[in-house]
Amino acid sequence: MHILIIGAAGMVGRKLAARLAKDGNLDGRAIEAMTLIDVVTPEVPAGFTGKAVLESGDVSAAGEAERIVAKRPDVIFHLAAIVSGEAELDFDKGYRINLDGTRHLFDAIRVAHVQDGYKPRVVFTSSIAVFGAPLPYPIPDDFHTTPLTSYGTQKAICELLLSDYSRRGFFDGIGIRLPTICIRPGMPNKAASGFFSNILREPLVGQEAVLPVSEDVRHWHASPRAAVGFLIDGATISIEKVGPRRNLSMPGLSATVGEQIEALRRVAGEKAVSLIRREPDEMIMRMCAGWAPGFEAKRAIELGFTAETSFDQIIKVHIEDELGGTLLS
Repeated sequence: MHILIIGAAGMVGRKLAARLAKDGNLDGRAIEAMTLIDVVTPEVPAGFTGKAVLESGDVSAAGEAERIVAKRPDVIFHLAAIVSGEAELDFDKGYRINLDGTRHLFDAIRVAHVQDGYKPRVVFTSSIAVFGAPLPYPIPDDFHTTPLTSYGTQKAICELLLSDYSRRGFFDGIGIRLPTICIRPGMPNKAASGFFSNILREPLVGQEAVLPVSEDVRHWHASPRAAVGFLIDGATISIEKVGPRRNLSMPGLSATVGEQIEALRRVAGEKAVSLIRREPDEMIMRMCAGWAPGFEAKRAIELGFTAETSFDQIIKVHIEDELGGTLLS
């Protein structure tokens, strides 16, 4: 089996490649090759014994998607995107990367299908940003997509493209609407939702973090470990079971910022909580007002997708995966 990960140098892409390398197979088929592509060259995941092709490239650039698809990977994980805050600040870049890049990829697969019947599984990372206020709580699976950000709009358009290209038989596509991933390892990024991770990640290692919103803000979360599980399941699930509605809202945990902080207090103590500094940000607060508070996710749960059920679990996953299983004293 040949697997392609577009966006492989990103946090989720790296963790996905590491999981695939560790497992050595996908749905019982040995992984013989992985092509890992991003705007910066990815690294070979530890322990991978198959053929690893590492490339820097931008799928939105002319001819790039065709070049990638020419290798005929069996499974394509399309994770490449610019994040919500950056897409809002740079309109042209957001549409070029998030929409045009996806359309180029889908069209390259379509042309290959017409040429020789090529039909891969395509797992696309969408987002709960496809939904916009006013929102019910919890949000049902059949709720309409009315995004209130450029990022959400770009993802919603890509969901429609994925459904139509799949309907036409060009590929077997599934869209995974990721919750906000928390706790994200590494340095803060340009995602407007980044503070959800920052207020936990930095205090866990004794550093200050800024909270730009009030503690009553409620949102939908899952860990990086759960996100990788969603993608693996998306690549192996029976398309017949999914049916024609190819885009799924993933399970997760609905919690307020205050509940996050209380979980931090239980796991790491008062000293960690004291490192959170309140600095209200009007732009982020406006964006938060339209974000999804939580989902029923009945279809995904019935199909076998799973996530954490408490923020204590999410924090402990971060400690296990990123901090060696222990906290600094």
